[in-house]
Amino acid sequence: MQQEWIMGLIGGGMIGLAATMFLLINGRIMGASGLLGGLVDGTGRGNAGERAAFIAGLIAVPGLIAFAMGGSETHASSNIAVLIAAGLCVGIGTRLANGCTSGHGVCGISRLSLRGIVATVFYLMAGGLSVMLFKHVLGVI
Repeated sequence: MQQEWIMGLIGGGMIGLAATMFLLINGRIMGASGLLGGLVDGTGRGNAGERAAFIAGLIAVPGLIAFAMGGSETHASSNIAVLIAAGLCVGIGTRLANGCTSGHGVCGISRLSLRGIVATVFYLMAGGLSVMLFKHVLGVI
């Protein structure tokens, strides 16, 4: 039986716990793109250290866990141009949607926010359509 779903379950639980702790400690919704965006555009100067620490944790903790478990297999494309284009599209999409899957999906849905639910439905549809187009039609991933 495949066990990969356990890592997804653990990761999802960790994101949920981080969102809960962020809300309880800071009284604000955890949205990774908003935290990062505040660092980039300067609107988050008042709590830049907190924002930077949170973003660093989002990057470092999964890396440390993967390292401790002997590495992690990825199914991402080896085409660097595709990875860069995908990253830019995600970044543009999060700015257009005023949030990302952590803000709208995790925090929005858990608060029964209509805006968060609608945004998450559109994220999932866009992701599914992107896979259909880029993998099955164009064959670039």
